[in-house]
Amino acid sequence: MAIKILITRSIDKDMVQAVNPLIIKLHALAMAQPGYISGETLKCIDRPREYMVISTWRSIEDWDRWRNSQERITLQSTIDSITGEETKYTVYVPFG
Repeated sequence: MAIKILITRSIDKDMVQAVNPLIIKLHALAMAQPGYISGETLKCIDRPREYMVISTWRSIEDWDRWRNSQERITLQSTIDSITGEETKYTVYVPFG
């Protein structure tokens, strides 16, 4: 069963240029992972610091493999150190 991962980050306007290449690299690496289906990055209109990635994976196991990979952890740690805030993850499955 496919799952959706909502990844939320708070990024100050002056940090976007530093973080954007790292997010692009994360997306490119995720696309090469087994079980990756799609991803989309959105910026909140009401909260301009808030960015959300909606990522779709074939299974929780595929997501967990990618989430726990050293390559992803290293990039994510760099993003969090730049923003000064921890990225949040929420896993969703289809209803019903």
